[in-house]
Amino acid sequence: MAVGVIERDDGHILIAKRHADAHQGGLWEFPGGKRETGETFARTLQRELAEELGIIVQHAEPLIKIPYQYDDCRVLLDVWRVNAFIGNPSGREGQEITWVQRHNLSEYDFPAANRPIINAIRLPPFYAILEGVDEHQVLMRFERILANKVKMVQIRLKTLKMPVMDTLLAQLRQKAQAGGCQLLMNSALPVCLADSHAIGMHLTSDDLMRYASRPEGFKWVAASCHTAAELAQAEKIGVDFVVLAPVQKTASHPDAPALGWPQFKQLTENCGLPVYALGGVGAADLPQVKDCGGQGVAGIRTFIKDRGGC
Repeated sequence: MAVGVIERDDGHILIAKRHADAHQGGLWEFPGGKRETGETFARTLQRELAEELGIIVQHAEPLIKIPYQYDDCRVLLDVWRVNAFIGNPSGREGQEITWVQRHNLSEYDFPAANRPIINAIRLPPFYAILEGVDEHQVLMRFERILANKVKMVQIRLKTLKMPVMDTLLAQLRQKAQAGGCQLLMNSALPVCLADSHAIGMHLTSDDLMRYASRPEGFKWVAASCHTAAELAQAEKIGVDFVVLAPVQKTASHPDAPALGWPQFKQLTENCGLPVYALGGVGAADLPQVKDCGGQGVAGIRTFIKDRGGC
């Protein structure tokens, strides 16, 4: 199925209510429909949105692909972000429609297969990983990340040559709030579970495989993945997004086998979660990541360069 996340200039998202007698009837959804024989997903999207809403799609870009198994059927949602269209949308098939602010989408009842779409809508295209050998370097790098307008950061600090101090975390939180940035704590940090400085937890791949369910009390839960088995575990426990690495060979881990773009694409399209690419990729690779069905780019060094914005 081709699905459209239709976005107005003011950031509101269009959703439609399924007819009561339809599969998953009475729930809200993002408009779209089944692909006909010989159609591309892009063509299906254009046709379905014209039929259902009376609009002409001018520009759409891939957002996420979601394979999902319901009790009674299996679906593949090929989801596109529609940010330019002609016409005033209306429910041409008698369906109720409404415009919703993105941060209010979670207040509506959607089919389970639509939930990763909501996360993909709310997540930014870039996810920075903060490292540093001392407090000065950590704070300096964080300032550069914020200057590059990155809105989500994992506090990892694996290379920090001193214990992680509460005062440092408090400074990072203060700077993040001022810059409109969301913080996730890496689960390897000893303060992670009890820490109040972050709204999210990022699970290491080892911790991911040890958890039987999603950690509670966090707005965002993410995980590091390298294999199909780890991606499956991330889906099973219900994390919000994953980082898949390494896509390319890196100077820091030259002997680590790289996935390459074809395998990254295959793993991403078979995963029902937003996926960030990490390892040998930068902000300029975002179109490539999107073409592979990914959410965006994650990185350590790429977001501390002085380039005045990603």
